[in-house]
Amino acid sequence: MESRARVTHQIEVLRQQLRHHEHLYYVLDQPEISDAQYDTLMNELKQLEAQHPELITPDSPTQRVGGKPADGFGKVAHSRPMLSLDNAYNADELRAWEQRVRDALPSTETVRFECELKLDGLSLALHYEPTAQGGVQLVRGLTRGDGTVGEDVTTNVRTIRSVPLSVSHSQLSLAGLLLQGAAAAFEVRGEVVLPYAAFRKMNEEREAQGLAAAANPRNAAAGTLRTLEPNVVAQRRLEFYAYFLLREGEMLQPLQTQALESLREAGFRVNTHTRTVASLDEVLRFLDEAEALRETLGYEIDGVVIKVDDTAQQRRLGFTGKAPRWAIAYKFAARAGVTQLQGVSFQVGRTGKVTPVAELMPVLISGTTVTRATLHNADEIARLGVKIGDFVQVERGGDVIPKIVGVVQDATHPRGATEVVFPKVCAECGGHLVKVEGEVDWRCVNASCPARIREELLHFASRGVMNVEGLGDVMVGQLLAAGLVKTIPDLYQLKIRKAELLALERVGEKSAQALLDEIERSKQAPLARVLYGMGIRFVGERTAQLLAEHFGSLDAIIRASTEELEAVQEVGPRVAGAIVEFFAEAKNQQLVEALREAGLNFTAEKKVRGTALAGLTLVLTGTLPTLTREDAKAMIEAAGGKVSGSVSKKTSYVVAGEEAGSKLEKAQALGVPVLDEAGLQELLQRAQPQ
Repeated sequence: MESRARVTHQIEVLRQQLRHHEHLYYVLDQPEISDAQYDTLMNELKQLEAQHPELITPDSPTQRVGGKPADGFGKVAHSRPMLSLDNAYNADELRAWEQRVRDALPSTETVRFECELKLDGLSLALHYEPTAQGGVQLVRGLTRGDGTVGEDVTTNVRTIRSVPLSVSHSQLSLAGLLLQGAAAAFEVRGEVVLPYAAFRKMNEEREAQGLAAAANPRNAAAGTLRTLEPNVVAQRRLEFYAYFLLREGEMLQPLQTQALESLREAGFRVNTHTRTVASLDEVLRFLDEAEALRETLGYEIDGVVIKVDDTAQQRRLGFTGKAPRWAIAYKFAARAGVTQLQGVSFQVGRTGKVTPVAELMPVLISGTTVTRATLHNADEIARLGVKIGDFVQVERGGDVIPKIVGVVQDATHPRGATEVVFPKVCAECGGHLVKVEGEVDWRCVNASCPARIREELLHFASRGVMNVEGLGDVMVGQLLAAGLVKTIPDLYQLKIRKAELLALERVGEKSAQALLDEIERSKQAPLARVLYGMGIRFVGERTAQLLAEHFGSLDAIIRASTEELEAVQEVGPRVAGAIVEFFAEAKNQQLVEALREAGLNFTAEKKVRGTALAGLTLVLTGTLPTLTREDAKAMIEAAGGKVSGSVSKKTSYVVAGEEAGSKLEKAQALGVPVLDEAGLQELLQRAQPQ
C-alpha cells in the first residue's frame, strides 16, 4: 500500500514539474531547463505510467498525443455563435464605428476600448469541466465551423503544448475563476497560429518529400488542425493564444482586460501586445505601433481588433446578423507585389455572372504565393487599360483577396501587346452572354450551364449554407462528370445510387457513407439556410433570416406579393422583385417541389411583430433622453415599422433627439413629420394590446 502511495506521489510530482516547464517554454518563452532535461523527466513519467497504467489520467503530460479519431470529426453546437468581425480600413471608418458605439450608449457613460493584435490563424473554442481533484480539465476543442456548429478536434488540440490540459484549483483561485469556492465549467476562445519558423520547417520537409509547399501559415494551421493524424499535429508546433473567457455562453468577467488577466493567471498564453485606451486617438497610436511590430513578431497578423472593454456595454450594444457591434477589426493596408500578366480566364458563377480572372506569373505577397487575381468586370479591364504581357501591381485586399490595382509603366517593365477581349459567349456552355442595362456584369443566361450548376452546388453545400462536409470542388466535379448530380435535389437521391458513388476515383465505403450522412443531416438545416442556398439574387444570409422570421414558411414567401415582401425589414423593391421573379420561374418551382419531396425544412418559427406601425418608415437622429438608438430601432421594428438610415419623401417620421444634424434639416425641408422621444412612445402605444 505504501509502495503504491509512493508511486502515486512520484507520478504527481513529475506531472507538476512537466506542466511547470511546459508553461515556461510554450506559454512564457522562458525555459529553465534544456530539452534533454525535459525529455528525461518525460521518459521517467512514461515508464512509471507504463508500470502502473491504472494511474494514467487524461490530463497527464504523456497523454497529449492520442490515437486518430475513429470516424473523423464530429460536429458540436457552440455555446454562443462564433461570429466574424466587421472591418475598417482607415481612420474615418474607425471614427464612424466609434460614433455608432457612443450613439448607442448613454452619453453619461464612459467608454474604454481594449486593443489586441488580430492574429491570422484559426479560431478555436476550448471547453473545461471540473475534476474530482478540485480543478478543471480540457474536455473539448471546437473549430469555428460555420459559426454556429464547430468540428470537434479535441484529439488534435491536446497536442498543442500552449493549451493547458488541466487547470488546478490554486490557479483557478488566483485567476478568480472559482464559483462559490469550487471549480466550475468555463470556455476559452482564442486563435491557433503557425509561427513562421515552424511554417518554414514544415515546407522544407514537404519539399524534401516531393510535396507542394503550403501557401501561407494560416492555411497550413487550418489544414494541420483538421488532419486525422495527431502525431502530425504535434510535430507542427502550433501555438494557441487565448482572448475570450465564457461561462454558459456569457462573458465571465465585467471587463475584457480582466478576462485576459484571468486567462494569464490560469496558465493560458495571452498575447502581450494589448492596450486599454479611452479615445480613438490612442487607438490610432496603437495601430501605428502594431504595424511597425508586424515583421518582428514571428507570426502573422493582419490588423488589430478593437473591443469595447466593458462587457455590460457589450451586451447592450449586441450583434448584427453577422458581427458584434461592440468590436471591429482594423485591417492593415494590403501588401503588394509586381508580376506579369500571362493571360485572362473567365469564370462563370452560380448566378451566371462572368468574372475575368488574371493568370499571373507566381509572386510572393505577405507570405502567400499569388498566381491569380480578380479583374472584376469588363469596365475594370478598360479602366486599368491592362494588356496580356503587362507588368501589374497586385495587392491582397485586406491581406486576403488578390486584385490588380494598376499597370506598371516604366523603362524596366515593357508593356504587353495583346488586348484582353471579353467573350460574347460562355466558355463553359457556348451560350450567349447578356448584359442587363444599368449593370456592369455580363451573365450566362443558360440555366443548364455546367459552370452555373457547379457553383450552385458548391454554394448550397458551403459552410455558411447547408454545411455539407466533404462536398467540395473535387467531389462536386466528380459527381457532375459522372452524371450522378445535375441539380441540387439530385444530392438527396445519391443514397439510392451508392454503388455508382463508390465507383468514383478515391471514394471508398467510409468516405461515401460519411458524405451520404452529411447530406442526410443537412435536411435539418433551418428554413433561412434553405432559402439562402437556393441562390436568389440579392438574398444573402441576413435577408434570408429576416424573410423566414417574417413569413414562417417557404410557401408563404412564394405566395407573397412584391408589396408584402417590401414590408419585411431591410427588403426593398430590388430584392422583392428578385424574389418574385425567382419563384415565378418554372425551373425554380421544380426546384422547390423536389426539395420538398426530399424532406428539407420549409417552416420556421414566425417572429410575431406588431402591426401598428406597419407600412411606416422612421429615421432616428440625435441622442434620445432615455432610449438608446438600438432600443428605439428594436421597438419600432417590433411594432411592424421599418427604420431607415436616410430621409426621403417616403419617410413617415423622423425621430429627433439632442444634437440632431442634417437628417433633421432635410426632414424639415421635405415636410416630413418630426417626433421627439415622447412622440415616439405615444406612436408606439398603438402597438400595445388594449
